[in-house]
Amino acid sequence: MTKSYETQRLILRTLAKDEGDLSLDYYDSNKEFLAPYEPTRDDSFYTPKHHTKLVVIEQEEMDRLNMLRLWIFLKEGAIIRPIGNIGFTNIVRGVFLSCFVGYKLDQSFVRRGYMKEALEKSIDIMFSEYGLHRIEANIMPSNTASLSLCRTLDFTEEGLAKKYLRINDHWEDHLHMVK
Repeated sequence: MTKSYETQRLILRTLAKDEGDLSLDYYDSNKEFLAPYEPTRDDSFYTPKHHTKLVVIEQEEMDRLNMLRLWIFLKEGAIIRPIGNIGFTNIVRGVFLSCFVGYKLDQSFVRRGYMKEALEKSIDIMFSEYGLHRIEANIMPSNTASLSLCRTLDFTEEGLAKKYLRINDHWEDHLHMVK
């Protein structure tokens, strides 16, 4: 079952199990733009089969309340494909009530306030509907736009994790940001 939310300019929704083509289109269109911030992807990542399977697996994880991936769509205009997504992953219950957040936006839509608008709404969803206490973001120090966005949204920097994630074939340091 898909979930859908609205902001002033956006529709945030999960993808149905048969919408892997939307995921593939997004990643294929932004392959070069996302490369400095993503794990290295081989050619099999950019296939309909992979994205169909990915959407099905993510929907199953969302049904178990282990994650939430909201795809970002514009409310108005001719664009009917997603312009980005926000993923809340590794949701831990019990005394921790925490998760990680990652987000990405189509290169044609950066610096227009869309991600701030989408994150404000989705963070509220995680705290109010999912009952979480803490959301963690890990950001490469060179990603100044993302760091600025998290600071604007009142995330607090908790420290530097050395060689935290393998991004684009290199172990990268990440600043640990928490809300």
